[in-house]
Amino acid sequence: MDGDRFLLHEAADGIAARLAPVNRRFDTALAVDGRATETLQRLAASWRIGSFGDGERLDAGAGGYDLAVSILSLHGMNDLPGALVQIRRALKPDGLFVAALFGGATLTEMRDAFAAGEIETLGGITPRVAPFADVRELGVLLQRAGFALPVADVERTTVRYRDFTTLASDLRLLGETNALAERLRKLSRATLRAALAHYAAKHSEADGKLRATFDIVYLTGWAPHESQQQPLKPGSAQARLADALGTAEYKAGDKAKPR
Repeated sequence: MDGDRFLLHEAADGIAARLAPVNRRFDTALAVDGRATETLQRLAASWRIGSFGDGERLDAGAGGYDLAVSILSLHGMNDLPGALVQIRRALKPDGLFVAALFGGATLTEMRDAFAAGEIETLGGITPRVAPFADVRELGVLLQRAGFALPVADVERTTVRYRDFTTLASDLRLLGETNALAERLRKLSRATLRAALAHYAAKHSEADGKLRATFDIVYLTGWAPHESQQQPLKPGSAQARLADALGTAEYKAGDKAKPR
């Protein structure tokens, strides 16, 4: 079985949908992992492929890009905050960054199955599925990296596989094999049998197909520029929220009177 890269195409479509409302021509774009040039070529006049090499340093050339795109690779970074800072620095002021990466409950069924199998046969667990960040955590990382107008949202896809081998083939084709250094290198047949039995018992449909959850988190942020919208200063509001809501206003520490 050769596997299928449908999740890669789904992520590319999601990025294209988020770029569609942007009324701007992108002249020079950076494909952080190279995948954007396969599916989003038409969105920019020219592309350069960048990559994170030794020490997770971004090879982005001279920088000054209008657009930077990453598709299903950043979740594998050891230092994601540092990677986001490097991408932001590669953009020119008011340049746009859009990324798709796995997060949230991705592969939660597989994580549960292998944990159950190892507890049953070994009496403990070893990391078999890498941890994935929550969408809210990723939004905070965008802010910490210095992006303006940051947005993080998530779309969930639940795939039904006829067997575990098909799921494993898809993950292998996406390059999503286990890269965790602390995992046990060997997986015994007994542990695998127990894990697959748990998967089938707890995470399958009535027809026997196995469920696999994939949460794709989309990140959008701009390199700061003076022309962008700025938050209002505290105390600069011209109207009270209490008036707009038609409620009474109480000072901090005061208690509302019971009705």
